[in-house]
Amino acid sequence: MGEIDEGLIAGEKIVLRTNKHWFAPVADSGIAVLMLVGVAVLAWLEPSQPTGIFTFVWRIVDLAQLGLFLGAIGWIVFNVIAWRTAEYAVTTLRVRGHEGLVKKRSTDSLLTSISDVFSRSGAIGRMLGFGNIKILTASGDAGDDNFTSMKTPDAFKKAIIEQKAGAQGLASAGAPQAAAAPTPPSAPAASGHPPSSKDAMATLTELAKLRDAGAITSAEYEAKKTELLARI
Repeated sequence: MGEIDEGLIAGEKIVLRTNKHWFAPVADSGIAVLMLVGVAVLAWLEPSQPTGIFTFVWRIVDLAQLGLFLGAIGWIVFNVIAWRTAEYAVTTLRVRGHEGLVKKRSTDSLLTSISDVFSRSGAIGRMLGFGNIKILTASGDAGDDNFTSMKTPDAFKKAIIEQKAGAQGLASAGAPQAAAAPTPPSAPAASGHPPSSKDAMATLTELAKLRDAGAITSAEYEAKKTELLARI
């Protein structure tokens, strides 16, 4: 069980899991390779038996070569460790990332806080099936996260979008329904006996209030008025 599994909370399930592509150490070690090339060039330019002031100069160059060499090797080892330990996952609640052995780096982004997801693959990445994912959260650039040289970036992006859409759907379903608009009171029903003038005027007054409040239309008011006057 990896770091991703150990950090899951109750009810949380992994939807998609992936890691870095085998090409990741190569892609991330470009500068380290240039440093090694520089060491080789300096070693080739160094004279076999420097004399005079050049002896001191080439001793400094030798120290620089050693520093470049050790730095390049350390960089490559770090990238190899990052490749071997990196794992990424989309769960039902968030996007998780973990890499590192001694100095660990773990990231979590809640699906509800993610505002956008970007995927990018170069020509080699498209051929070999790897690329970079950038996750942008509601906090903007301060909350973004980058997963580099990971396998199947497009599938990872699709899983994030699908799970985010599902989480938003559940949130909408759980939201309280809007209260129904109150039903306007109906007009007084006509009784079986002819109304008196006083009752008719009271009814017309109530109907006028309903009309003014928008509960009934002017046409409905006039029709009811005609009916009441005809029954007096």
